[in-house]
Amino acid sequence: MGSWLTCLVISYCFLTLYRNEGNFVHGEDLAIKNASENNYKYAEPTVMIAILVRNKAHILPWFFGHLEKLNYPKNRISFWIRSDHNEDDSARMLREWVDANKNVYHHIDLVIEDNKDKYEDEIGPLHWSTKRFDKVIALRENALLAARRAWADYLFMLDADVVLENRNTLTQLIDAKQPIIAPMLNASIGETYSNFWGGMDEMGYYKRAPGYFDILERKRLGVFEVPMVHTALLLDMHLMESDSFTYNKPEGYDGPHDDIIIFGLNVRKAGMVMHIMNTEYFGIVMVPLESHNTLEQESQHFDFILLEAIVDRKELSSSPFITTTDPTPSKLGFDQIYMINLLRRPLRRERMYKAFRILGIEAKTVNAVDGKELNTTYLNELGVEMMKGYADPYHGRPLTMGEIGCFLSHYFIWEDVVKNGYKKAIVFEDDVRFSPYFKTKLTRLMSEVEQNVKDWDLIYLGRKRLHRNEEKVVDGTSHLVWPSYSYWTLSYIVSQQGAQKLLNQKPLGKMVPVDEYLPIMFNRHPQNDWKSNFTPRNLITMSAEPLLVEPTHYTGEPNYISDTENSFVVKPEESMQEGKSSKEEL
Repeated sequence: MGSWLTCLVISYCFLTLYRNEGNFVHGEDLAIKNASENNYKYAEPTVMIAILVRNKAHILPWFFGHLEKLNYPKNRISFWIRSDHNEDDSARMLREWVDANKNVYHHIDLVIEDNKDKYEDEIGPLHWSTKRFDKVIALRENALLAARRAWADYLFMLDADVVLENRNTLTQLIDAKQPIIAPMLNASIGETYSNFWGGMDEMGYYKRAPGYFDILERKRLGVFEVPMVHTALLLDMHLMESDSFTYNKPEGYDGPHDDIIIFGLNVRKAGMVMHIMNTEYFGIVMVPLESHNTLEQESQHFDFILLEAIVDRKELSSSPFITTTDPTPSKLGFDQIYMINLLRRPLRRERMYKAFRILGIEAKTVNAVDGKELNTTYLNELGVEMMKGYADPYHGRPLTMGEIGCFLSHYFIWEDVVKNGYKKAIVFEDDVRFSPYFKTKLTRLMSEVEQNVKDWDLIYLGRKRLHRNEEKVVDGTSHLVWPSYSYWTLSYIVSQQGAQKLLNQKPLGKMVPVDEYLPIMFNRHPQNDWKSNFTPRNLITMSAEPLLVEPTHYTGEPNYISDTENSFVVKPEESMQEGKSSKEEL
């Protein structure tokens, strides 16, 4: 009783004190307000990225290099990575990357099976055998289970055959609010492959469908329902229907034993559809090779992706957390490899250096003779005179200073080949793009040459064909033709005797553009009056078919530059600074 009375007295005193201080809130002063929208910031949805890796050492540094650049909070991303049966350096690279990033992302779950043996039923590392499909199907199902256990908002199934160059890929896919959606990826080679199907037959196999190319070529932009997406697909794990996502075969299934087909069937059975987004350029997917191909060929395949990137867009970024080594540079079995470049074209020079580094080519840079620095005094010292009666076939004009500089650049290389006794040498101009598998094709080409045409003089690797239907295949070969009249000197192989034949004609005193001179010398030029100035015209010339290099840009395309045609014509009265020659630099 005393305790109760004491508490009552204390409470009364407390209330009296605060009432007197003006701090007491009367019941009638309480206000009930409607809830208002808050301005709190919400965290981004959580994303688990599931990655399967096998023999991907050739791409992993760039694969992770671009994942690191995604515009998405790293603490909202977790990784689930599985790797097995590696014959290359994939395991080491994965461990390096995970060790460096384990405290950067929310969580990284890496499991590597250090088994370098092939599957029992496969014929090579690129063969998709039944046992390999069994493994992949089980792993993908485990990735789904891992995402559910982690309460991930989204699961991004991503194969290590992709380079996601668009930094906003994840954000854009999430914002699309679709149950299953993929970014449309451009093919590494060719123009028909991507990571979606336009149609599917009754057995679940791919079928070409109307509208496929409209999406692929981005003639129509947006998000589209398609029967199949693969390689890079985002799954919304919020959905009640996501419980039906599975890679397990449904009861009674007797279709293809293929993870993406089984998953696609299960999605359709659940009443859902897949979507492809093509609103922007997102990145590159490697076109699958055949079962008989090798890891070296797949590596060269990715080299082509790297080469194309430095021509068409930004150079691909490799991860700073994965140690890589460039291939040891070599001359590829030739005595010398020349690269002609104007000093005032440093971007072209740097691009070619990058290309040579990717391909492992040891080349000698030749500072081209610059038509803008030529003058008549220097030309007279060299004995340069335009061939009488020459006029450009298209424009009817005389030679330009740029064309003279181009001819002299090649001429001084021919002199260097003869002086040094080089049996065979390659010449590159600085505006070339390399074909896929360039080194393999070049080796195969030279094998055919040595077996079938031992006394050759010159072999085009790149040119502009003008009368392709007139060209015949060289007997006993599959990749060589006898060229007709051609333009351009993008790249060619010249022998010592071929260089000597080109010098013997003393062409400086009857100069025509160098790409007119070569067809004259192998006697396929249409202008008989021009040919009559050069005898004998016995340059034994062949051409690669298909060509091994092409120009980086064609006339009329963005970034096209011509340093030969877009220069002034020869005028004897012109007086400029002393001309510079690349002859002394060889």
